[in-house]
Amino acid sequence: MRTERNLTRSLDRVFARLDREPERPAHIDVPRMSRHRVVLFSATLAFYLAIVWAVVTASWLVRLDWQVMFFRPYQQWPEIHAFLDYYVVLGQRGPTAVMVAAWLGWRSWRQHTLRPLLTLATSLLLLNVTVGAAKLGMGRLGPHYATVIGSNEMGLGGDIFPSGHTANAVVTWGILAYLASTPRARRWLSALSAITSLGVGLTTVYLGTHWLSDVLLGWAAGLLILLALPWFEPLIARTESALFDLRDRWRARGSRPAPEPAVPVAPVPLTPRGTAAEQPAPAREPVTSTRASRGPGHRAPGPHTARSERTPVTPAGSRRPPHADRLPRGTSQPARPLTGG
Repeated sequence: MRTERNLTRSLDRVFARLDREPERPAHIDVPRMSRHRVVLFSATLAFYLAIVWAVVTASWLVRLDWQVMFFRPYQQWPEIHAFLDYYVVLGQRGPTAVMVAAWLGWRSWRQHTLRPLLTLATSLLLLNVTVGAAKLGMGRLGPHYATVIGSNEMGLGGDIFPSGHTANAVVTWGILAYLASTPRARRWLSALSAITSLGVGLTTVYLGTHWLSDVLLGWAAGLLILLALPWFEPLIARTESALFDLRDRWRARGSRPAPEPAVPVAPVPLTPRGTAAEQPAPAREPVTSTRASRGPGHRAPGPHTARSERTPVTPAGSRRPPHADRLPRGTSQPARPLTGG
């Protein structure tokens, strides 16, 4: 019971600010799947499929991958190696998800809605499912593990194609532009997220951890997720409503009225002596083994009353025993005869 009360109080604290304004602010619009967005999605999907086909058929793109790998950019410009080792963290899923979730959590608190956090969770879920499935399905090896020069290194149990760092950078930083409140902020955040993800992708090529085609496919994979998010807006809205309903049920469960305390029974007032009909019958004494051994008692015929129900009888006259030499009160005592002595 105490654990449920503590959990209810915690939920009440979390949703306390959300209760002040349950509706989403009017100036924040939800992106729709417009015709322009559908065209962009179709073009990006075609580019994604073209990159995959070019790598599978070992075309000019695979030869370019090998040329960049032999160029070894990390040996050409070693002075920026230390900086890029830290910069590439902007594409790692764990640190970037924590940073962006903190910012979107603050926005959820200010805007009184759970949509920013739920949108981030939806995009990361789509990223893990789609990019993870493509990595495992194509099984391409990275430059450091390549076996045959000029081959595409496909189907050898690798997990490098597409680039997870690049796709994660596109989605994680692009979600800030997707959730922007004004068109101006959306433009600036879109440019910033594009530069950041582009830098992360090229950094992986510089470090030699990805082929150039891995980065191209990672950009396309992340952009497809951002363009497809409006299709998941109804699901995000239903999830937000379900969370609020769950909060309301927990609150109703924790605020049940306590059982009413037992009301003490008032003492029964004593009645005057002599009203035997209004007094309860006295409890009988339990029959002991001594009385049971004496056998059945014999009473005189007739109705019998309890001792407490009998009317006390005061005897008339004095209770003193009679004396022969005493006279009743009120009578004069005769004079005694004088005798001579």
